[in-house]
Parts: sequence; C-alpha cells; structure tokens
Amino acid sequence: MKRPLKPEEIRIWGMVSSTIHPLAGRGTPTASQEAARTEIAARLAPPKPAVRPAKPREALDAIEPNRRHRIAKEREDIGARLDLHGLDQARARTTLESFLTRAWNDGWRAVLVITGKGVQGDGVLKRRAPEWLAAPHLAHMVAGISDAARHHGGDGALYVALKRKARS
Repeated sequence: MKRPLKPEEIRIWGMVSSTIHPLAGRGTPTASQEAARTEIAARLAPPKPAVRPAKPREALDAIEPNRRHRIAKEREDIGARLDLHGLDQARARTTLESFLTRAWNDGWRAVLVITGKGVQGDGVLKRRAPEWLAAPHLAHMVAGISDAARHHGGDGALYVALKRKARS
C-alpha cells in the first residue's frame, strides 16, 4: 500500500512538473484523450487471475541448508521412511498424518516420505504432500520440508524435519 505524499514532497513535485513542456508539435492531452487511452489499455491488458484468500499456513519453510545437508549425508538419522506409492489421495493423507504423529512421538527429528514422481513428473501425491504437511494441526510437529537427495529418491521423495517434542 502506498503512503500518502508529505506536503514537502507535493511542493517539490509541483516545482518539477512546472518545468515540463510538451514536445514540439504535440499539445497537452485533453481529459477525453486520456480517458480513451486508459480504456484501450484496460481492454488490451490480460485478465487478472482471481485472488484466493490466504490460508493460515500456506506453505512450509524449507529445511535449513546445513540440516538438510546433514540428513542427506546421513550424519543426522532419518528416523523412519514412508512409501506412499499405490495409495489414493485420501488414504495417503491419513497414512502420512498417522506416520508423522508416530515418528514425532517416538522422538525422531527427520523422516523420509516417498511420494513418487508420477507418470510425467507431476504426480498428485508429489504435489499434494507439501500442502498436507502444512496443515495447521501438524504445525506443532513439522518444522520444514525439502526435496530429498538423489540417493534417497530425489524429486520423488521429501525430507521432513520434525520439531522437538516439548518436555512434560
């Protein structure tokens, strides 16, 4: 949102604009000419996409680079692995959520979720898993996600960093 101009800025702009003259052979545009230009520009402009309301937690942060490197090099244990191949979306989501809850309750700090790439590299589970992991009811468990290293599945898998469990 733009801030309103200060009186000093208005005064300076008035001084600058008073020194401007139209090019030779051109007059100052009339109000009707300006309106016509604006209307034509509006017609030629591409349609604006519909804006969706923002969700409370739309996307997860990526895992910190150093931590991701430690997980990829297996210097930080991958506590558990979950393979979602062959599951439909509803079953995959419930399986993923229960898996994360178990891993977090067991005290694991990182897990590997294998979604697969899909037939053409745009699989449904690959696209939807980050959305599911960003769900508000998982916010107390999931710290971040990143694509897995090639030897752990590459684009068809995700590292999920889990938060520490609060001590009781």
